[in-house]
Amino acid sequence: MKTIIKIFSVFLLFFTTSCSNDITELTSPDGKISLSFALLDGKPIYTVNYQNKCIIDTSSLGFQLKDMKALDGNFELERSSHANFSEIWKPLWGESSEITNKYCELLLELVQKDDQQRKLNIRFRVFDDGIGFRYEFPAQENLKDFVITDELSEFKLKGDHNCWWIPADYDSYEYSYNSTKLSEIDSREYNYYQSGDRHIMNPKAVNTPITMQTADNLFLSIHEAALIDYADMTLEVKENNTLKADLCPWPDGSKVHASAPFNSPWRTVLITKTPGELVTSNLILNLNEPTKLNDVSWIEPMKYIGIWWEMHIGKSSWGRGKVQGSWSGLERTTHGATTENTKKYIDFASASGIKGVLIEGWNTGWEYWGVDTTGFFDFITPYDDFDIYEVVRYAKEKGVEIVGHHETAGDVENYDKRLEAAFAFYNKIGIRAVKTGYAGPIRPVGYFHHSQYMVRHYHRVVETAAKYKIMIDAHEPIKDTGERRTFPNFMTREGVRGTEYEAWSEGNSPEHTTILPFTRGLAGPIDYTPGIFDLTFDKYKKTERVHTTLAKQLALYVTLYSPLNMAADLPENYKGNLAFEFIKEVPVTWDETKVLDAKIGDYIITARRLGDEWYIGAITDENEFTSSISLDFLNPELRYNAKIFSDGDDVNYDTNPTSIKIEQKEVIGKDRIHIKLAVSGGTGLIYLPFYFTIPIFSESHRNKFCGNL
Repeated sequence: MKTIIKIFSVFLLFFTTSCSNDITELTSPDGKISLSFALLDGKPIYTVNYQNKCIIDTSSLGFQLKDMKALDGNFELERSSHANFSEIWKPLWGESSEITNKYCELLLELVQKDDQQRKLNIRFRVFDDGIGFRYEFPAQENLKDFVITDELSEFKLKGDHNCWWIPADYDSYEYSYNSTKLSEIDSREYNYYQSGDRHIMNPKAVNTPITMQTADNLFLSIHEAALIDYADMTLEVKENNTLKADLCPWPDGSKVHASAPFNSPWRTVLITKTPGELVTSNLILNLNEPTKLNDVSWIEPMKYIGIWWEMHIGKSSWGRGKVQGSWSGLERTTHGATTENTKKYIDFASASGIKGVLIEGWNTGWEYWGVDTTGFFDFITPYDDFDIYEVVRYAKEKGVEIVGHHETAGDVENYDKRLEAAFAFYNKIGIRAVKTGYAGPIRPVGYFHHSQYMVRHYHRVVETAAKYKIMIDAHEPIKDTGERRTFPNFMTREGVRGTEYEAWSEGNSPEHTTILPFTRGLAGPIDYTPGIFDLTFDKYKKTERVHTTLAKQLALYVTLYSPLNMAADLPENYKGNLAFEFIKEVPVTWDETKVLDAKIGDYIITARRLGDEWYIGAITDENEFTSSISLDFLNPELRYNAKIFSDGDDVNYDTNPTSIKIEQKEVIGKDRIHIKLAVSGGTGLIYLPFYFTIPIFSESHRNKFCGNL
């Protein structure tokens, strides 16, 4: 991150109160959101209002502890303090080049009225678009080492809101989103399968972010920020429209092991008037600490291709052979990550201006992948048909970066033992980005992907990667909670039901990606792996396919954000296709982001700017969609060449998904553009000022598509 460039105001006001039932209030900078805190007979509670209307009713706070009295009552308020804070800071990369961090803060210092006098602080921050609070355990004589068995945080909502949610799986976020009333949340209704790396222990709980729409059309989303040394928070649906924290456990059922002084993650609630304002909120990022890295010159957002999709569709395999029960390529015998094949990807990347090439399956051990055998990956030994030194040398010669790969198969003990050596090896040979993977049940047995044990592990990995100047793309990760502000080398994560599901399952529904920006996307960047051009891949599989049009695949590069963004298809499917121009040109970091129009689960139109260039992505669900978009966001002093990549007139995502129109039009900010999206369709638009060099398409591609009509 770059240095803070403005500090507007910071002030503190301290006062002491002896009345335990007094209400302490806090209001957002714009005055629209108000938060009230009180001790009700010694129990901490809070409420939240938006424009004088209750959003969160009286909700409890506190903890149950192992072999200790609970921290849930018998409190008195020893001291409270208010603070106002405002700054503008510059992220190294992201959806915006400047971020405003402006909030009002309330710190409540509580002490229990007994002989132990244990202390618990609660810190609230109220922004113009939501709230955050966390617990702080100060250093104290009677609370040093402790174990949390239950967090009592509640969110008592004022209504049975419409919700978009996935089940509270302790191991995976890779689910399609459901849309139900809050009271109807129950994962048993969806026949989810259980496996070694799928554990839904509470069918009435959800993973976060959970996003809601109220009856009067406010939009809420509950999540957390700065999850570093704590368990993943899921939310259990209780009576009276109440969501309660339900933490992912250790094998013994305990939730968090801690030593004071200690801070919990922030619990966050976004409150906005439009769904687009959810997408453009920076509240979660702002609740994380500024970067701890002194040198960030080696961190570089980029697009990449890679040896990945061909293994999912069955063209090649991850391993050189397989043992019985292995996941590595089923019955395929062609190994994907060979020196020869990788050089073909490098050549294509170099010729196309694509910066990176991912290599999966280059190291020994994949023949055991998915088998209950530990320690088979060492992360540094290549197969005999892959010369990693030659591959890296060749890539550097071509101006291409190699993206390495660490698949652990969930064997975390083995990875921890080899972590330093694995990252030191990549650093030595010149690899600056690594995709990590945890596909499989966690070992040691009994641990979950989302437990405190694994949260600590993921944090250790990103710290070690930073030590060796390596960027991370984590698959099967812990959810994003804004740590990219502190560790900007934590570039992107999977944690989503991504494109790979189109290759070996019923696939993703047309509405899936119209929900993601408002749910999983609120947590942080998504390595969704878009850009599939051969949408049916009949040469390799007859029943699976991608459930979009080609134009929608292009638009996903704008509607879903990732600073490491994959052009996921095979190089041969891009060659000679004019639609590939959009992927080559679209940036991976932005100066400004706007959501022009959206309806969760139906459509989203997103505009992003880098310099004077604007890009628009529009996608829809199982219904056609038309819109007329004002271009008043364009610089009024410039004329632009609009390049439009839209669904063809004869497109049908089921029978003719690759039909696409590519057109051009001169526009200015007073114009409007009219788009028509087919079922599961999309449109990608590029607005380049005329002082840029612009490739010209044939006369047949010129349009009657947009203008000041």
